Amino acid sequence: QVLLVESGGGLAQAGDSLRLSCAALGRTYRNFYMAWFRQAPGKERELVALISSGDYTDYMDSVKGRFTISRDNVKKTVNLQMNSLKPEDTATYYCAASPYYSGSDASRYEYWGQGTQVAVSS
Repeated sequence: QVLLVESGGGLAQAGDSLRLSCAALGRTYRNFYMAWFRQAPGKERELVALISSGDYTDYMDSVKGRFTISRDNVKKTVNLQMNSLKPEDTATYYCAASPYYSGSDASRYEYWGQGTQVAVSS
């Protein structure tokens, strides 16, 4: 079993930066696929970024060049550095993990954090 705990959300102004962190507790996650999703009110949960155990990364088009996902397998954390924030980045951000799947289908991730809110004002 893996418990994911996010931190680092909060209020920001357009153009600011925030760093989200996700700590994985319990079973080793070294070989897990890790991802950040977000969900805005009234919208579906969408993949923001993912990272494999081999540090392959991918991003949704709207955050490319602004967000960076990284992982530290010793500390068992995965981070999302968010720069040049925009109001449309406002959402609850979730950390997700899977030992088998890497992609945009949220239903295929076995483990989820509780979410952390990010609100960006213009």
